[in-house]
Amino acid sequence: MEYVTRIVIIGGGPGGYEAALVAAQLGAEVTVVDCDGLGGASVLTDCVPSKTLIATAEVMTNFESSHQELGITVGDAAQESGIGVDLGKVNRRVKRLALAQSHDITASVTRAGARILRGHGRLEPTQAPDGSREVVVTAADGTEQRLTADAVLIATGGHPREIPDAQPDGERILNWTQVYDLDTLPEELIVVGSGVTGAEFAGAYQALGSRVTLVSSRDRVLPGEDPDAAAVLEDVFRRRGMNVMSRSRAASAKRVGDRVEVTLSDGRVITGTHCLMAVGAIPNTEGIGLEEAGVRLKDSGHIWTDKVSRTSAPGVYAAGDCTGIFALASVAAMQGRIAMYHILGETVAPLNLRTVSANIFTDPEIATVGYSQADIDSGLIVARAVKLPLLRNPRAKMQGVRDGFVKLFCRPGTGIVVGGVVVSPRASELIHSLAIAVDNNLTVEQMANTFTVYPSLSGSIGEVARQLHTTKAAQG
Repeated sequence: MEYVTRIVIIGGGPGGYEAALVAAQLGAEVTVVDCDGLGGASVLTDCVPSKTLIATAEVMTNFESSHQELGITVGDAAQESGIGVDLGKVNRRVKRLALAQSHDITASVTRAGARILRGHGRLEPTQAPDGSREVVVTAADGTEQRLTADAVLIATGGHPREIPDAQPDGERILNWTQVYDLDTLPEELIVVGSGVTGAEFAGAYQALGSRVTLVSSRDRVLPGEDPDAAAVLEDVFRRRGMNVMSRSRAASAKRVGDRVEVTLSDGRVITGTHCLMAVGAIPNTEGIGLEEAGVRLKDSGHIWTDKVSRTSAPGVYAAGDCTGIFALASVAAMQGRIAMYHILGETVAPLNLRTVSANIFTDPEIATVGYSQADIDSGLIVARAVKLPLLRNPRAKMQGVRDGFVKLFCRPGTGIVVGGVVVSPRASELIHSLAIAVDNNLTVEQMANTFTVYPSLSGSIGEVARQLHTTKAAQG
């Protein structure tokens, strides 16, 4: 009888379900252990829901910011848009689409031949003489089932971090999984945390009509992102009426009647009708037998992995947010696929984070790939940079777009593209051409000589490549 590799995957998010699809298609016997629904937090409570909410906000923003300039009038009042939002209806759509996506993923995994078990998975501490491991699955009713696996993939994701003195109650003090239960728009929303999640929600609710205060413990929003991009976004936030409080750390949040009081570390108190805590995430790595099985954890609780997703325990792999590598669904999925290729003896390329493209779904969007401005400034890589404002782009003028730019980084001498930043509407779509360039070591000359549509926002990518090519030629 032909030997079939038995694989158990604990967690059904992008790292888990993408791994299941690959392993099943390659002939393995695959079981996915999941307690919430396939898609994980990415589909059910994080990426898909937040971007669905942002899609509504984007329509509001585009109309509010450009209808007068483009000559559009509404009703009898040419100076007022007269549009509003039914947040209850928006959130019902958000939940409906998230569930539909989860059901589609479940159907795909099942069709591929994988089995799905509902419950919590726990890794047993010892490895059998033949190298196999056991996973104990505890169902909702408390019953247990034991699974034998030749390899185990941990893809358990993470959950919102909480401040001890600012515990969410699901009504006035919220984490990002709870905002979709709101039926009415927060009149005054305090967002604590100016990272990606905080910035996205702050911008979205501002567009939907809330008065937003963004509390940032650092000197600017998006402290980990390209400084030019962060400056553009913060300027847009302030122009649209957002109260951005820099260098302000929240110490506590409490309900006072139908309002929330947020106390800052310097003693100042700010109030609003609601507060959204967006202060990071904690990996779901406790209580599932990892350390007992020899899986090394970092001080943060994340699982240590190498570039083919192996952990320190033989036969145990990990993927996704529980590894702390890069909190992106695309990276989680790649980690999961790489793990399966390695387990099943397929050709595999190690994870290369230098080719990862990422996007922040604010308005304007911020998309990045490859080496960053910080890498260049710190001397990690020697590269030239050119930044081209979108104000010069004819399509941007036509659409009333004023904020944003395209920035490209290339190696001196060779002109090989090593990174880039796009700040614009739909930057998530424009970054792909830069990602292809970075992944394939294309040069600015090759990009400059490639046709672009006129007029188009992507024309700015060709133009910035031509400027870099000219600079390289002049200095070469």
